Amino acid sequence: MEGSRGFDAAYSYGGYEGPLRDLVHLFKYRRVRSLEKPLGRMVALALPREEQVDLIIPVPMHWWRKWNRGFNQAELLARVVARRTGIPAARVLKRGRRTPAQAGLSLAQRRDNLTGAFRVPVRKRVEGRRVLLVDDVFTTGATASACAAALKRAGARSVVLLTLARVDRRWAEVPDGPKSSGDS
Repeated sequence: MEGSRGFDAAYSYGGYEGPLRDLVHLFKYRRVRSLEKPLGRMVALALPREEQVDLIIPVPMHWWRKWNRGFNQAELLARVVARRTGIPAARVLKRGRRTPAQAGLSLAQRRDNLTGAFRVPVRKRVEGRRVLLVDDVFTTGATASACAAALKRAGARSVVLLTLARVDRRWAEVPDGPKSSGDS
């Protein structure tokens, strides 16, 4: 899977639909911070015990978006996963430029939107390490791929993606299939 995606494996707690989608929206858009711990526990449950990682890194937000929202939901989830697993978490991945929201963009537009958006300023923090990249929603994989590519350019040995929810892309082309609009 490392090829075009950049990350080596991906795990999600559940599908981005129904109650889980509602919880993500409450947490992310309605700013219900009390969901941080229960949602973080759910994310942690999705990580297989046999998956070996050395460092947890949240998907970063541009400082302006983080300031507007008040927090980075991926960072909050990553902290809970770190506490539950005992694996250290670090904010070593930086978002170098502000990009439009991913929601509503096609896969090609998402990839173009994220070109050159992520970087690792201090390579030695990831060199040779097995990284666990944490985000809230896996939609097309464009954000995770861009992050994984930056981490691997900085020397990460492997990148595993862990998300709370995953959009079922099989329904994307079905006219009456379930609809969702994640932003990862």
